[in-house]
Amino acid sequence: MPETTRDPTRPSPDALLEAARREERTRGRLKVFLGAAPGVGKTYEMLTIGRARLKAGIDVVIGVVETHGRAETEALLDGFETIPRRSVPYHGTVLQEMDLDALLARRPALALVDELAHTNAPGSRHPKRYQDVEELLDAGIDVLTTLNIQHVESLNDVVASITRIRVRETVPDGVLDRADDIEVVDLNPDDLIQRLKDGNVYVPTHAERALKHYFSRGNLTALRELALRRTADRVDDELLGHMRANAIAGPWAAGERVLVCVNEDPRSAGLVRYAKRLADRLHAPWTALSIEGARAATLSEAERDRIAEALRIADRLGGDAVTLPGGRRIADDVLDYARSANVNHIVVGKANRSWLFELLNGSVVHDLVRGSGAISVHVVPGEAVPDTTQPRRPVAVAPSRSGFEARPYAVALSAVAAGLGAAILAQPYAGVENADLFLLTAIVAVAVRWGLGPALAAVVAASLAYNFFFLPPVYTLTIADPTNVAAFLLFTLVAVLVSNLASRARRVAVVSQGRARATERLFGFSRKLAACGTLDDVLWATCAQVAAMLKVRVVLLLPDGQAVTVRAGYPPEDMLDEADLAAAQWAFDNDRPAGRGADTLPGAKRLFLPMRTGRGTIGVIGLDSDGTGPILSPEGRRLLDALADMGALAIERVRLVEDLDRAERAAETDRLRQALLTSISHDLRTPLASVLGAASTLRDLESALPADAKAELLATIIEESERLNRFIANLLDMTRLEAGAVAPNLSAQDVAETVDTALRRTQKILAAHRVAVEVEPDLPALALDPVLFEQVLVNLLDNAAKYAPEGSTVTLQVRRADDRVRIAVLDEGDGLPEADVERVFDKFYRVRKGDRVRAGTGLGLAISRGFVEAMGGTVTAGNRRDRSGACFTISLPVPARTAPKDIAA
Repeated sequence: MPETTRDPTRPSPDALLEAARREERTRGRLKVFLGAAPGVGKTYEMLTIGRARLKAGIDVVIGVVETHGRAETEALLDGFETIPRRSVPYHGTVLQEMDLDALLARRPALALVDELAHTNAPGSRHPKRYQDVEELLDAGIDVLTTLNIQHVESLNDVVASITRIRVRETVPDGVLDRADDIEVVDLNPDDLIQRLKDGNVYVPTHAERALKHYFSRGNLTALRELALRRTADRVDDELLGHMRANAIAGPWAAGERVLVCVNEDPRSAGLVRYAKRLADRLHAPWTALSIEGARAATLSEAERDRIAEALRIADRLGGDAVTLPGGRRIADDVLDYARSANVNHIVVGKANRSWLFELLNGSVVHDLVRGSGAISVHVVPGEAVPDTTQPRRPVAVAPSRSGFEARPYAVALSAVAAGLGAAILAQPYAGVENADLFLLTAIVAVAVRWGLGPALAAVVAASLAYNFFFLPPVYTLTIADPTNVAAFLLFTLVAVLVSNLASRARRVAVVSQGRARATERLFGFSRKLAACGTLDDVLWATCAQVAAMLKVRVVLLLPDGQAVTVRAGYPPEDMLDEADLAAAQWAFDNDRPAGRGADTLPGAKRLFLPMRTGRGTIGVIGLDSDGTGPILSPEGRRLLDALADMGALAIERVRLVEDLDRAERAAETDRLRQALLTSISHDLRTPLASVLGAASTLRDLESALPADAKAELLATIIEESERLNRFIANLLDMTRLEAGAVAPNLSAQDVAETVDTALRRTQKILAAHRVAVEVEPDLPALALDPVLFEQVLVNLLDNAAKYAPEGSTVTLQVRRADDRVRIAVLDEGDGLPEADVERVFDKFYRVRKGDRVRAGTGLGLAISRGFVEAMGGTVTAGNRRDRSGACFTISLPVPARTAPKDIAA
């Protein structure tokens, strides 16, 4: 939003700060080659720019480039260093993906990454290629990339409506907004269609189908306009930032922007619609602006409600609704905003003020025309009656209170009387020439406290008193000396001016205080909503806030299938009668108010108002009060609109978070399912194949096999069956852990005995390794579940046997350290990569070393940690310090009864 309160001759601090951030950042620069459709030459242009950078001595590397078999594009690849792609197996095929880790390790100055919207293969670090690009930029690597306009997320629906094809791969708009440069690669639709026919875009079979559906001339023209307009918006934002950073007075005629002035006039809604039509003709953004000047405090409730309704119409029609405090003349505030926002069209209503009003107060229209400079001012009559196409019909509200109040005028006369008394008492000491100061003080006090009307009454009374008591001949209203006439007139004039200025200051203060109170209440509500983590918390907080601020009873209804149901209320209420439910359903379905005081279903007990966000109506809020007549005053309706909008946004936020959590859980479930299927299809099938092979050999060749061969086959069957049994046991144990069904049966156990039992169970597993056991003597008994703890040791020893080379030593150490006993399993393998030290305890995760994949389900370490933590201990992973190899350490507490006694005792 433009900063209207700053000096327009000085640069914008925000713009300067943004410029400084761009200069000082360590993040890489991103350039996007944006096209309307495939085949316009984005990749060709990217490679051309990359080749120019390469000739200039810049270190350029190709991360990934898709040529799609186009000979002219493939010819440009010569001379570039290309990072080999990473092979990813997927459903029986092998997918080739960009090797992000290799590209980060190579760390070029510039990387070429094609197809920004590409979806990576399952198992990649990031699901989308644009996230890979973000990581490259964070590492300080510049990136050139390509993108088609149909992949921009905010334009996805627009493209689908044009082409009748829904694009599934999208890139968030924020990626384009953060790009340092966007270059449109444009091609005439006829030329692109000819390229398609010539086979320069797709193979002939695909090209024929594309010509019939996507690549029609109308579709390409519309997509071309979208690409150009999206880039033009970006350029317009850059121009506005440049103007603010350099304190350049606008407007610059680089683009069209429309501003409509809104006030309490009934024709304001018509002006807003006119501005919308003008903006549509100019294809320009537009804003509805309301200035809260000194007169804001004197407006009636109906006039304030008209301003609020006009701003809401602007918001619903796609414009920006802005309300700014007025510090000077309204025309000056409007022109300052227009210049700071680079507006070049101002829409204002034709004035219907009298010549006397304009003589005393000035004319906003005339001031705008005189001071507009290069800005076009559209003076239009507006529409006095809202047209029938208005999206939202106003709700009947309680009438505002008006009428003459005698108390302020009585107080004004009393203040003048007090000032007069003080002047008479001080006359012997201060002289008659200072009597007017006492009366002026009373007038200023009345103006500050009660406003202009009572102040003018005080001026009249003070002038008469000044004449009667102080101007000779005294005690008459006659002025004998002509010089005293001038004094009397001057006193009256000064009193009027002072009272007017004081009353203006009072009005500004009242407006500021009211705005501060409303802002404080809304800010407190927003903080309360931000702290709500569940939908129920948001609903109850919204109900309680609305009920407290508007003094009404509140119910909130949200859709449940096709119908709306009560989800919260204050005070709590779960049931609504049929008339109320019908009104609530109608309000939700039609996005308009219904019920008591509305035009539709007025017989309902409550007034129901839709709650909206940018995605549409998300719920209904119902209000009820004990009084008769309309429930809300105009001020209350405006406050309710603000509260309902904030509550609706909070509801949508919570739902989006829940949707994200569900999506993450679904993705995690899918990942685990894929890992489990891979494990079952490979690691379980291998021992089964060995068992079947050995058994079938025994069955078919039993008579021909010697005794030692039979014994070897039987040993194979037993060994592979035990291996299969371990895999299945691990799956069952993990199921028990996730279900919370693991309840350890703790009892005092000798650690040495459990270690010995685990070593006997893993004797075959460790047959190809040397085993060193180092158990400290006189260890205390520990509170363990012997079955679970033995399984933990078996899993750790099995893991060491898998990842340590044959012939190496696997060491098992048991030592006491203060009040804990530590059991360490050490191997002499390659050790753990730093990035995998903690991930090794994840389900189905296995460390890969080159192309070697160890057998197993990837559950042993996860089960071990779960069992140890269930027994009150911890298990950690790390690397050995004395040599290469991994080290897994179990730490278990020594029970208090076996802890060493305090020597000092």
